Amino acid sequence: MEKSVLNYRVIVEPDTRVGTNEKCFTAYCPTLGIADDGDTIDEALESIKEGIQCYVEALVEDGKDVPSPDNLNEGVVSGVTIALPSKPHISPL
Repeated sequence: MEKSVLNYRVIVEPDTRVGTNEKCFTAYCPTLGIADDGDTIDEALESIKEGIQCYVEALVEDGKDVPSPDNLNEGVVSGVTIALPSKPHISPL
C-alpha cells in the first residue's frame, strides 16, 4: 500500500491562555486553519500535529480534497509532517 507524506507550515508563538492567564505556546497551521496550544513549544507542535493528522484523515474519509501541502523550502523555519496510509486527492494551489 502506498503512503503519502505531507508537509504543512506551522507557526508557533508565545501566548496566554484565556481565563487563566497562564503562559503557553500556540501553534497554528494557516493552510488548514487549525490551531492548538501546549505548555511548551514541543507540546504545542505535538498537539497541532495530532490535529492536522485528524483533520486530513477526516477529509480523506469524507472523499474531500486535501489542501495542497506547503513548499517548506521557501522561507519557513519549521513545519509538521504527517503520514497517511494512502494517497489522498490533493487540491490544486
